[in-house]
Amino acid sequence: MTELTFTPIQRASVPALDAILGKPLSVLDDGFVRLVDYMGSDESIVQAARVSYGAGTKKVNEDKGLIRYLMRHRHSTPFEMCELKLHVRVPMDTWRQWIRHRMANVNEYSTRYSVAIDASQKTKPEEWRLQSQANRQGSEGKIEPELGNHLSQKEKEFLEFADGVYQERLEKGIAREQARKDLPLSTYTEAYWKIDLHNLLHFLALRMDSHAQLEIRNYAKTIGEQIVSAWVPHTWEAFLDYRVHSVQLTQNDKLIISALNQKGKDGAILKATELGFLGENGSLEKKSREREELESKLLELGFVIPWKA
Repeated sequence: MTELTFTPIQRASVPALDAILGKPLSVLDDGFVRLVDYMGSDESIVQAARVSYGAGTKKVNEDKGLIRYLMRHRHSTPFEMCELKLHVRVPMDTWRQWIRHRMANVNEYSTRYSVAIDASQKTKPEEWRLQSQANRQGSEGKIEPELGNHLSQKEKEFLEFADGVYQERLEKGIAREQARKDLPLSTYTEAYWKIDLHNLLHFLALRMDSHAQLEIRNYAKTIGEQIVSAWVPHTWEAFLDYRVHSVQLTQNDKLIISALNQKGKDGAILKATELGFLGENGSLEKKSREREELESKLLELGFVIPWKA
């Protein structure tokens, strides 16, 4: 049998991550994200990609260039070779959004087995947000300071009352699984969360977005900006370039922009009306989420919105 020889394997080590390993990164008033372990690095992504090319394929000269190519063309498997394990403390209502991302391994703190964490997220008077009139699941603007003080005081009283009810049940011997049932959603929970880099980037793309709820956005930005950027800097740079700061155009977007380029304002309005972005004769009375999204893209690309010019 032919004797096989292999290049010695060394575990990927990233000094910038080793420096924060186990240290809690503060989020909100009493939450945190803590790096427990990691596997892989930018080099691991490159290694996995080149194995799939085979020996006869030309290598990209620069690792950074290959990673950007993989990100640009949405190759996923090489990024799945890297994993992070995090320990997080997060309010239960925020955790409900977080846990919807199913491509991870999760083990959450059990309030059936253990006493609930004695901490709840509290809202400062200046942090109360108003309901958005344009987005049913969003917020915009802040309330008056006097009302903010009133709501924060009411919140404090409610949290103290809810905690008192819970503690009384425990003291009287009520089972933890039942005593917990009236805990507020602002109560903090903790979990270990392990996820590969490909799915983590998808999570971050959604939860770092300005449309995501502020609380989970704070967690996503902490993970992205303080952990992922240090872990895989070439991947993070490509992710920001091709996913976060890029502009995606639909077929209809391209048709309207092409009409604007070739036929000017009137041509764009005609095409937008034809495609249902506008009402009859270019009217803005018709509501269109697609039109609103296109308007944002046009402004980002430096165009004047033709039907508002």
